[in-house]
Amino acid sequence: MQIEHLAIWTMQLDEIRSFYETYFQARSGDKYVNPDKQFESYFLSFPQGGARLELMRKPDVAEPSGPTAQLAGYAHLAFSVGSEEQVDALTARLREDGFQVVDGPRHTGDGYYESCVLDPDGNRVEITV
Repeated sequence: MQIEHLAIWTMQLDEIRSFYETYFQARSGDKYVNPDKQFESYFLSFPQGGARLELMRKPDVAEPSGPTAQLAGYAHLAFSVGSEEQVDALTARLREDGFQVVDGPRHTGDGYYESCVLDPDGNRVEITV
C-alpha cells in the first residue's frame, strides 16, 4: 500500500501551483473544472515519482485564521531534497524570494536535517535530506 496523493484546498490555485512547480520541480497536469460544483483542481507530479499533490479550489471553502495557525489535522508536507547543502540552498532561495521560514535549517532530535517554510497559503512545507 502507498499514498497516492495528498490534497490541499486553496483560494489562489495558480499561485500555489506555480510555487510547487518553481521550488519543488512539480509538473502540473491539465486543470480540471466541474462547473456544477464550482470546483477546480490540478494534480502535480514530482520527478522521483511517489505521491502526487492535488491543489483544489472551491468558493465556499473557508480560509485559515492566520499564516502560522496550527489546526488539528495534517501538519505539513515534507520534501526530501538529497543533502544538507540542498536543504540550505533551497531554504535560502525561498527566504530571498520572500517566503517565511518558520524553522531551521537545523538538526532535529530525531535525526533529521530540515527547515520549514510557508507556501503562499501558509501551509507548512518541510525541506529535509
